[in-house]
Amino acid sequence: MGDIETALLDSLRDGRLPCAFAFRLAEENNWTPAQIATEANRLGIRISRCQLGLFGYDAFGQKGLVQTLETVPGDVTVSLHDAEKDGQIACAALWRIAQEHGLPRIAIASAAETLDLRISPCQLGCF
Repeated sequence: MGDIETALLDSLRDGRLPCAFAFRLAEENNWTPAQIATEANRLGIRISRCQLGLFGYDAFGQKGLVQTLETVPGDVTVSLHDAEKDGQIACAALWRIAQEHGLPRIAIASAAETLDLRISPCQLGCF
């Protein structure tokens, strides 16, 4: 795990590890997001700048960027409801739906928020 530790410590921004950096490290080094999360936890490193816009934007003066939308397109609504279980939808499912619809992840997270879907679990174990 020493390699992961060094990579994580070298990737910190303002003392935290941005979500996108965590996933880039995992991809570049053939590690899983779970391995990154475990090592970050062990080191007491907090994740920031969630790619869904849910948390970690304190340096910008706000907790998150996700917003409630006026409307959610019907095809996106169908995809979200197909992926939800008991009012919850996984972070990984939102990423997949964003890709399928050619939309930014934050737009899909905002659609989920608008539809009162609770996003959980996080791929990095943040929630």
